[in-house]
Amino acid sequence: MPRNRSIILLAVGHACVDVYQGAVASLVPFFVAERAYSYAAVSGIVLAASLLSSVVQPVFGALTDRWAMPWLLPAGTILGGVGIALSGLSGSYAMTLAFVAVSGIGVAAYHPESARVARLASEGSHSAMGWFSLGGTLGFATAPLLVTAVVATGGLRLSPLLVVPALAGSVLCLPVLRALRKSADARSDKAVVPATDDVASFVRLSLAVVCRSVVFVGLSTFISLYIEQRPGGSRTAGTAALFVLYCGGAVGSVLGGALADRWDRVTVARWSYLVSIPAVAGIVFVPGPAVFVCVALTSAGLYVPFSLQVTLGQDYLPTRVGTAGGITLGLTVSIGGLASPLVGAVADATSLRTALTPLILMPALSWLLFRTLPEPGAPRSGATARRSAEARSEPGGTPDGEPAGEVGLHPQVVAEDRPDL
Repeated sequence: MPRNRSIILLAVGHACVDVYQGAVASLVPFFVAERAYSYAAVSGIVLAASLLSSVVQPVFGALTDRWAMPWLLPAGTILGGVGIALSGLSGSYAMTLAFVAVSGIGVAAYHPESARVARLASEGSHSAMGWFSLGGTLGFATAPLLVTAVVATGGLRLSPLLVVPALAGSVLCLPVLRALRKSADARSDKAVVPATDDVASFVRLSLAVVCRSVVFVGLSTFISLYIEQRPGGSRTAGTAALFVLYCGGAVGSVLGGALADRWDRVTVARWSYLVSIPAVAGIVFVPGPAVFVCVALTSAGLYVPFSLQVTLGQDYLPTRVGTAGGITLGLTVSIGGLASPLVGAVADATSLRTALTPLILMPALSWLLFRTLPEPGAPRSGATARRSAEARSEPGGTPDGEPAGEVGLHPQVVAEDRPDL
């Protein structure tokens, strides 16, 4: 199957899964209106979905490092959709909480293995991984529209209709899995050069991702309210600022992959975080309509490194790519999200501007951490290594021993150690 078609299918499937990450918060007003749940009760529902999903992801990542589990893509997609679909049928708070938790587990099961499969299908292209990440961003952003279109017309009793994206997403991933299975079988006679984990770099990368998560979750939670409260602000302006924040993320996801195909990932991420520092400061301090420019720059700056951080984590831990994906996509995001209540507490005690000001430090810390990170080399297959060694003694070889035109293979591209995908 052509690479572009595989990535498109995986990106749409990614959108179908991440709809259910955004659907939980979108259902909150309907739970309050129809079931009279308290704010504390609906907060517990949101926490059950987001925190459980994020914390469990590294567990699924560790499992996929030990056994190939491509079936987790359709199974996780279905589980994520079924949980949300059933959450509107029972008036019992305990059952609602349980169904939302089931959805969170399905989302958690999907992401680590999907990141590995997408890396295989991308054939090492950072642009392709950027499009895969874009699918998830769009899925999350369209969740409120989907939930409102379904539930607002007939109430929570229509929530089973929300399973439709899951059914579509589970079907879309099947041809990609079949194609990669055939590709892995065709390469099963090749050897792979053993890779070494760079745990220290992975830890520093994870800390950088946590800092990114703190600032993004903090802004996405409070930017609408902050813009509304500023002089000359309004509810419309606040909503527009949140929309720009999400749209900038979609642009940044694609832009990051394109830039990394020209320059290395660490350099692109480092410059992106550097741009984000004055952009976040502008959100807090710049008056008037110019704040929307700052919001757009902040969103793009924080999302340009998003898919790059996933592949960097995989390359820092080439023997545990599932674990790497589970941590960079899940655990670090949840840790960053835990800072949001602290921002709210500071805002209650002082002002929203005072509470948002420390967020300026977060991209600065990510920038400092990225200054210490190396760009990992791409492990190669045994055949590639042998050809490189032969090229050292032949005219026309490149200075580092690579024959002209030879492309190193990422561990996710070489699937010989996982013939069953």
